[in-house]
Amino acid sequence: MMRRTLIGLLITVGCLSQLSGVHSQNNPQSTSCPSDLQKLTELMLKDLPSYANRVIQRERLRDRPFPPSLYILVAGRPEFEPLPLTKLQYQPVFEDTAQQVFFTTLERQYGDKNLVNLENYYWLFLTQTEKGWRAVMLFSQLASLNDGGPPLPPEDASHGPIGQGIRLWLRDCRAGAVKIDD
Repeated sequence: MMRRTLIGLLITVGCLSQLSGVHSQNNPQSTSCPSDLQKLTELMLKDLPSYANRVIQRERLRDRPFPPSLYILVAGRPEFEPLPLTKLQYQPVFEDTAQQVFFTTLERQYGDKNLVNLENYYWLFLTQTEKGWRAVMLFSQLASLNDGGPPLPPEDASHGPIGQGIRLWLRDCRAGAVKIDD
């Protein structure tokens, strides 16, 4: 147990030292959050693995139950074609102003003697407010665990490491603390 805690602490320190593109507001390269959904998503997905991994490490350091040795390796392949929602709802939950983004992550989970690569699919709902972009809801769906098997049902992932990472990144973006590459 002590060894895992020490490894987690070392990984956290390593992640924090790299800062993953987050700069102070005094940095002249930092600007406000993009209003264009595709540009916003491109920037967010580039930084999302480091944000989500820091969430995972903080939870481990607090001795909260989390999947053993889970790391987000990459997030990408965004798609922006929305699914029609108004016909699928008894009572509207999502306003028509919510923007939908689909993306995937490659995650790695280390066991005692093996490692497993997992591909997760995400369905993110974002809305633009007067103060910037906000995450409304996030669903995830794990790819089939067996080759050729059916995918697992979607789950609410808003409070998981990816959902928390998205909210933290959007907060930093609204604050002008995310480097915007031109």
